[in-house]
Amino acid sequence: MTKSTMKNLFSMSLRSKQIAIVTFVFALFVSIISLVLHEISKKSVTLQVNDEQIEIKTSAHTVGQLLSSEDIKVAEHDLVTPSVNTTIERGLSIRWEQAKKVEIQSDKETETIWTTDQKVGDILAEADINLTEHDMVTPDLNENLGEDLQINVQKAFQLTLIDGGNEKQMWSTSTTVADFLKRENIQLNENDKLNLQADEFLKPGAIVEVVRVEKVTDVVEEPTNFAVVTKSDANLLKGREKIVQEGKKGSVERKFEIVKENGKEVSRTLLSERVIQEPQKKVVAVGSKVVVASASTKKSNVAVSRGSSAAPSDGKEFYVTATAYTAHCNGCTGTTATGIDLRANPNLKVIAVDPSVIPLGSKVWVEGYGYAIAGDTGGAIKGKKIDLHVPTKAAAYNFGRRTVKVKVID
Repeated sequence: MTKSTMKNLFSMSLRSKQIAIVTFVFALFVSIISLVLHEISKKSVTLQVNDEQIEIKTSAHTVGQLLSSEDIKVAEHDLVTPSVNTTIERGLSIRWEQAKKVEIQSDKETETIWTTDQKVGDILAEADINLTEHDMVTPDLNENLGEDLQINVQKAFQLTLIDGGNEKQMWSTSTTVADFLKRENIQLNENDKLNLQADEFLKPGAIVEVVRVEKVTDVVEEPTNFAVVTKSDANLLKGREKIVQEGKKGSVERKFEIVKENGKEVSRTLLSERVIQEPQKKVVAVGSKVVVASASTKKSNVAVSRGSSAAPSDGKEFYVTATAYTAHCNGCTGTTATGIDLRANPNLKVIAVDPSVIPLGSKVWVEGYGYAIAGDTGGAIKGKKIDLHVPTKAAAYNFGRRTVKVKVID
């Protein structure tokens, strides 16, 4: 190869290199100019993603393109302000909030809602859940929703509380009786009674009754009655009584357990008793002496069947209403209260008296009847009334009813 040829080849290689360098430099210049122009064309905007705010420059034409360029996928329930079709302008403020799926538990029913709200009250309002002042919401209405994305709504209902007899209407969100009592700070004592089981579920209109039971001890001193003892006295006419010893009450101390429900006593149980003073018994002598009347005509005899009818000169004198009866009258036994057998002695003069007016066994004189003995009693003979014994029913009918003078001799 000649020197001329080698020189030409070298010149051609040098020109090629120069062309390549010029081309590279031009391309680099164009790229730099394009990059500068691209950067110059970008617009500064503010982007708020949930609670974070950043300043960025973008060449995106719409809000949607900007979010896409930032790898933000906008879901159906997300909040984008302004809308994704809004044209990007310098200084534009863009807000994107990602919707959350919130679970609302209310009255044993579960509802889900997609929302971008943070405050519990706003979320419930968005879910169109109406609340009353008595309802209980967890978390509180004024709090922001927690990370568990759950809201619990307990709807209040009315019930009746009767505590110690005091009744009032109340609102409650409690599920059980025990929970209701705890929330209302109602303490039950050991003996108190509850009309429902503690673990029983409450329903609207339920009646919760607490009976306050109180047990107290009461010590009282009470009188004790005396016993009445009778003994036969042969010196005392039959039918007459005489107090030998007056009775006297004793006293005993008794200890009771008293149960009260709502302040009213419902039971009283004797626990113990102690005698403080023994009672003194009453002794009564009961007459057993039987008087047998004689049919003698002597004035000195008690009852004279055919004796004088003249009034004695001494004795207690007063007027009475007199009737007559026989030993064979209806209901009569024929034997007097003092033991005289009138059927065996039909002519004896015996009168039935009120012992409080004429003592049994007394000797008496009766106007128009003569001397007799107060030896009988009668159910209808009360006060100043006497009943005269006569032999026959005809004599009794004939006597009728009269006012007569009576003298008690002894």
